[in-house]
Amino acid sequence: MSAPTPQQSTDIHAKALAINLEGSFYGTFAEIGAGQEVARWFLSVGAASGTVAQAISAYDKTVSDDTYGAGTRYVSKERLLAMLDHEYQLLLARLAEARGAHTRFFAFADTIATRNYQGTNEQHGWLGFRFQDEPGGQPNQILLHINLGDSTAQLQQQAIGTLGVNLIYASHHQRSSPEAFLAGLFDDLSLERIEIDVLELTGPVFAGADSRLWCLELLRAGMSHALVFDSKAQVVEPATPLRKRPLIVQRTLRGHPGPSAAETLQAARQKFLAEGIPSDREPLAILEVTTQNLEGSAASDNAELLALVEQLAPLGTVVVNNYLEGYEVLNYLRRYTSEPIRLILWISMFLQNMEERVYLSLPGAVLENMGRLLFTDVTIYVAPMRKESLVAALGGLPEGLLRESPSRDFLTLDDFLPKSPLDHLFRYLRAAGRIVPLEETHAKT
Repeated sequence: MSAPTPQQSTDIHAKALAINLEGSFYGTFAEIGAGQEVARWFLSVGAASGTVAQAISAYDKTVSDDTYGAGTRYVSKERLLAMLDHEYQLLLARLAEARGAHTRFFAFADTIATRNYQGTNEQHGWLGFRFQDEPGGQPNQILLHINLGDSTAQLQQQAIGTLGVNLIYASHHQRSSPEAFLAGLFDDLSLERIEIDVLELTGPVFAGADSRLWCLELLRAGMSHALVFDSKAQVVEPATPLRKRPLIVQRTLRGHPGPSAAETLQAARQKFLAEGIPSDREPLAILEVTTQNLEGSAASDNAELLALVEQLAPLGTVVVNNYLEGYEVLNYLRRYTSEPIRLILWISMFLQNMEERVYLSLPGAVLENMGRLLFTDVTIYVAPMRKESLVAALGGLPEGLLRESPSRDFLTLDDFLPKSPLDHLFRYLRAAGRIVPLEETHAKT
């Protein structure tokens, strides 16, 4: 993954001009939805004739379908790939014979939905960059999915322009490591403006690179709040599995699935279906991992964290996030679905949630935390644990809070004995059906 190492810049104007002045780098910009924000930089800084073969915006849907084909959503990975395929092949067909011996060709494309007038739409997009590293070479490709956070469409367009220039520059001059590439990619940007939750790399210059490790690095670097992994442990656009689905979310024990995880998820599914809530779609099982409480080497090693994800993926969709509080994860999931959410907490986690000292940062302590967790259609399923697992999770059994029986190996929600004044809150939530016990799962830990 060697790359040229000229004097590097963090100034967007200087980056665009440096690309224009290289002379051997030539290609097409195709942008839909947010104007030609990336092309504008290269056209305005000077010497654009050295870089820009064509800048196009197939904004009308009929024109876009005629150019790139119908049958895909306009803001989707499929549409982005159709754009890159069309523009890159057209570029080679037109120019390879005349200047292919000394030119590195590229195609940049994006399809974006910026803020509508009412501010009611999903504000996100896909960006892609296909490029040769040497004249006549096989193409390399980088794909990004982003969420936009600025309050106006104009500011969002500016952020997209900055990201596009950063992407093109970093692809040539800052790809020696994930850390260097991602630092360059986010120059003059912040998580409040743009969140990147998919990054895919292919091609000769990225040989041996695992895109998933780069994604985990961008999460740790504060360029994303969460990554969503499918059943094959591949990073996907969050809306793909989550959109409009009922969710059963199992919080992991410091990244590990917990005792009897598969049986617990199945028990939760059966309990949800027994509620008889009408739904057009099956509930989706999610295993939630937060980087804030990982233990061992996975706390700092992306390869170890990915190994945990691969262990969890056969059980359901995996959401790796950097949120400090559990209710923040639910707020994230609510971006994509308004359907019921059922949250599985192991009894050890529930006991921690009922401790006043845990929530010193929240003015309302336990009451505020529970209110935020249960604000929308959320019910907490409390899963039982063997005594030995509970002791391992908590470092011991809390005195006076659990009803113990020598003849029973499992401790359940019914064994919880909260002290005043929390007992009033606990009895109310139980009576209201917002906290319910799951059946015992007798599989071995």
